[in-house]
Amino acid sequence: MAALPYEIFVGLRYLRAKRRHRTISLNTFVSVAGITLGVAALIGTLGIMTGFKEDLQAKILGTTSHIVIHERIRENMADYDILVKRVEEVPHVVAATPFVYRQVLLTSQSGVQGIILRGIDPQRERRVTDLAKNVKVGRLDDLEQPSTGGQGQSTAGQGARDPSIAATPGHPGIILGKELAMRLGAFLGDSVNVVSPVGPTSALGAVAMVPKIRTFAVVGVFESGMYEYDSSLAYIALGEAQKFFNMGNTVSGIEVKVDDIFMTNEIARAIERALGPTYWARDWMQLNRNLFSALKLEKIMMFLLLVLITIVASFNIVSTLTMIVSEKQREIAILKAMGATRKAIMRIFMLNGLIIGLTGTVIGIPLGYTFLWLIQTYWTFDPTVYYISHVPVHVQALDVILVSFSAILISFAATLYPSWQAAKLDPAAALRYE
Repeated sequence: MAALPYEIFVGLRYLRAKRRHRTISLNTFVSVAGITLGVAALIGTLGIMTGFKEDLQAKILGTTSHIVIHERIRENMADYDILVKRVEEVPHVVAATPFVYRQVLLTSQSGVQGIILRGIDPQRERRVTDLAKNVKVGRLDDLEQPSTGGQGQSTAGQGARDPSIAATPGHPGIILGKELAMRLGAFLGDSVNVVSPVGPTSALGAVAMVPKIRTFAVVGVFESGMYEYDSSLAYIALGEAQKFFNMGNTVSGIEVKVDDIFMTNEIARAIERALGPTYWARDWMQLNRNLFSALKLEKIMMFLLLVLITIVASFNIVSTLTMIVSEKQREIAILKAMGATRKAIMRIFMLNGLIIGLTGTVIGIPLGYTFLWLIQTYWTFDPTVYYISHVPVHVQALDVILVSFSAILISFAATLYPSWQAAKLDPAAALRYE
């Protein structure tokens, strides 16, 4: 087996302490510790930010669909059953369902709230979103069953409702978000009024528009984990929405679920080609572009800021190697006198920097994982306040590779100047007074 180059043995010897009872010098230890902490901090921060992003993404996609299709020219969409079948024939599409989307006013005996009212087909909706799983009180299928009346029931901590305000039998069902139900003081079995700002034309003429009001019975309460959804969304059956908004046999659009959420842009373009130029398909990334762009920018900025820790640690490498060059001038001169080239001398000190960087990276990666495990395990939150009980964590392999490469590259760059100083040392000048 071929012998290792002598540069490796010399480089390792220079990293050791002068005293026999020490394995490495203090300067080497500080340099390695700086790289280790920088790598651990980077992995910990990126893991937490990625975890929060994916948790937010999961909550958004649990309530909304992957792709939404609208008419480009008209507000409402006709022949939606035929369009749904054509959409489901597009590759990678799992399911599709029509929906109605309107802004309304919701009133109860104790509150008024402006909300988004969605009309859905409960049987199809469960194939496209996780709404059925998010319904914590009642059932999604109860939307299609008229209320039977009875005493209203409350969610945890709200106490029993007064029987005098129970829903009247025969009202169509509505499912409210958890925060919305608490604001309105309306829970399972209670009645609420849905007020549409624009109703049928009054006898006074087309200009005098009167609101349309209809009573619904609360048949369920859902909790998505997103405050914006839980406080501003309500669901009714698709047929009831069409009747309430005088839409006839039309809908607002079609929701689509696909098998790969990161291919939604390509699938949306394929859907537009299948349906024709009068239809517009937008994926979840486009619908939430501002939010996810801000999260991405924040992650990049945090990475660049935390890289400064590694850069500061690299100054320790520069000072360590500079001190070694200053202390080992005699040994360097002897090596050059024995035939060592400038490149060989440079390799010795570059190897020192790489060893420090590699050692710090190898120790820093498991340290970062340990830090994340401790946070995820022992740092808990009150879910009624923060909507999460633990800090979401997810470390991506690409992030680990990027952090490792950055640490090693910075460590290597820190060796260039000291290595060049050592390589240009004149042996005669160094040995003149020895």
